Amino acid sequence: MNPFVWIVVLAFGGSTLLGSVKIVSEKNEALVESLGSYKKKLTPGLNFLVPFIDKVVYQETVREKVLDIPAQSCITKDNVGICADAVVYWRIMDMEKAYYRVENLQKAMENLVLTQIRAEMGKLELDETFTARTEINEILLRELDIATDPWGVKITRVELRDITPSRAVQESMELQMSAERKKRAAILTSEGERDSAVNAARGRAEAQVLQAEAQKKAAILDAEAQKQGTVLKAEAAAQQEVLKAQATARAIDIIVEKLKNDPVARESLQFLLTQQYLDMGQIIGSSGSSKVMFMDPRSIAATLEGMRSVVGDDKKAVL
Repeated sequence: MNPFVWIVVLAFGGSTLLGSVKIVSEKNEALVESLGSYKKKLTPGLNFLVPFIDKVVYQETVREKVLDIPAQSCITKDNVGICADAVVYWRIMDMEKAYYRVENLQKAMENLVLTQIRAEMGKLELDETFTARTEINEILLRELDIATDPWGVKITRVELRDITPSRAVQESMELQMSAERKKRAAILTSEGERDSAVNAARGRAEAQVLQAEAQKKAAILDAEAQKQGTVLKAEAAAQQEVLKAQATARAIDIIVEKLKNDPVARESLQFLLTQQYLDMGQIIGSSGSSKVMFMDPRSIAATLEGMRSVVGDDKKAVL
């Protein structure tokens, strides 16, 4: 045969052989049609096809994928316009359904997510969209998973990223938040002033009570001190009188004893009495109201006793 023919035959046979071998990567799957009809699904590894009859029509990964949902306008239950976007994590569970049940799987999923987000936002008021983000994510996950099940898709996670109100709504919210902050500040200021006034009044009342108690204790202690002082003075005076009486009694006992035992003691006693008489006379003479007294030499003791009474009266008159 002509060498050129051999070359053509070899080239044709090589291309046919290569076309009959299909290698599928790990975590990927492929769908094969034979003469326009679905034939089989290729799994990862080496697969063989019938040349010119079998054809790979769809190949996709079964790993989890991320679908980025662009921001879209939504209307809340209280007629406030907002923009919301989201991220959807999904994977293909059935390659046949993903290809034959829907024409463009990713576009269909994107439109479905957008529609579902608008529907859920329309059920909530503006304030609820910020506080119920977790609940919204759970609802979207449940609803989208049910809706995409006929397409052989599993929705694993849905996350709302940003919920942005319109500029006018943001300005009114800022004004409202500013008013709320001012209100809270005024309330806190008034409560602080009230607490300060209450504490000051309570402190003054407690100070007055403490002062009154201190004055009361001081008065009691002063009274007790005066009482004890009076008692001590009285006891001292009583003891002094007792000592004087004891000294006088002792002196009398000594004199009596001397008079009994010594005859000359009587004359000495008279001398002492005379000496006291002269001293008293000098005192009487130096006083402002002097008096003249007559003394009986035979009764010197009685005379001295009378002079003592006069001197006592004179001293009282001088004082």
